[in-house]
Amino acid sequence: MKNDNQVSIIGGGLAGLTLAIQLADGGYSCVLFEKNKYPFHKVCGEYISMESWNFLERLGLNLSELNLPKITRLQVSSPSGKLLKHKLELGGFGISRYLLDSKLADIAKSKGVILLDDCRVNDVKFKNEQFTIDSSKGSFTSEICVGAWGKKSNLDTKLRRVPVVVKPAMSLPKAEKEKNYVGIKYHININFPNDLIELHNFKNGYCGISKVEGNRYCLCYLTDSENLKKYNGDIKKMEQEILFKNPFLKTYFTTAEFLFEEPLAISQIKIGFKSVVENNILMIGDTAGNIAPLSGNGMSMAMRSSFELNKLLGEYFNKKIIRGQLEKKYNDFWKKQFKSRLNLSESLQKLLKNTSMTNIAISILKANRFLRNSVVKSTHGKPF
Repeated sequence: MKNDNQVSIIGGGLAGLTLAIQLADGGYSCVLFEKNKYPFHKVCGEYISMESWNFLERLGLNLSELNLPKITRLQVSSPSGKLLKHKLELGGFGISRYLLDSKLADIAKSKGVILLDDCRVNDVKFKNEQFTIDSSKGSFTSEICVGAWGKKSNLDTKLRRVPVVVKPAMSLPKAEKEKNYVGIKYHININFPNDLIELHNFKNGYCGISKVEGNRYCLCYLTDSENLKKYNGDIKKMEQEILFKNPFLKTYFTTAEFLFEEPLAISQIKIGFKSVVENNILMIGDTAGNIAPLSGNGMSMAMRSSFELNKLLGEYFNKKIIRGQLEKKYNDFWKKQFKSRLNLSESLQKLLKNTSMTNIAISILKANRFLRNSVVKSTHGKPF
């Protein structure tokens, strides 16, 4: 039994890694568990809002030397191929999770974080103001435990966590039951502008494409799981029968060089807000709430939540607040900062499932620049 860490973090994505680095910088002992072995690919759109640039550089990651693409333009197409163009005021940059996460993991280890990759956490228990984490590499204890395991985990099942039903941010044609989604990602080589991100809608889904480092482009889409079930789990068949009806997607899929032997896939994705504190575990990033990928801002939200939680943990360890106050302050911050974004993205997600409504929405946004700016700004935050 190891009992020398103040904080344990379950999950080594952006939220977990950036929190671990900040804690190490503050002089706090930290152990981080990651079920995969670095470096590895993840299903992700790999576009990060510029609001996170300075934060990452402060952690020790020199983004400037990586020669990353700066993305300043957005194009969105309806399922029929109607195109909307918009200049991104803040913009973003492209970087693969394979590169980004592995570099952050190296920084964390160099600063003294105990990083256990290829390590699965089986259970977490809280008793007598102490957490016990049962993992494939042994049992560990800590005073604070942070959940950063992402969109889904066996721990969600153990904790019986489900997305919270929220009131839609806009009126929808008809209420519908909670849906599961499937995410599919490729890296491709294609003739495509470095400063552009595109979002192409199709029946019950949408697909993004933008440049990352080197000569790679990320092509990633989210679709209702029913689309895949209709074709008995055959991803290629589903793409040909559904995605190809959007002329832009048909062109990309038939002309690009695909760099993965097989697509990366993740299933049973649920969009929505979850509990921010559960069994005294503090949740950050996608673990606290999974925003629809169309917003392009999930990664910055994950890092911002780690930034705010780190400040509160500093207050806690300096005995300015007690555990109950820590949990309440973090819960209040999260809801104030992110809940409205999640509500809007969830409403947009449902709206885009309706092909005719999507065509109408694209036409309206195309004609109204003020409305376009409002929607884009509402899904993004400010630099931190």
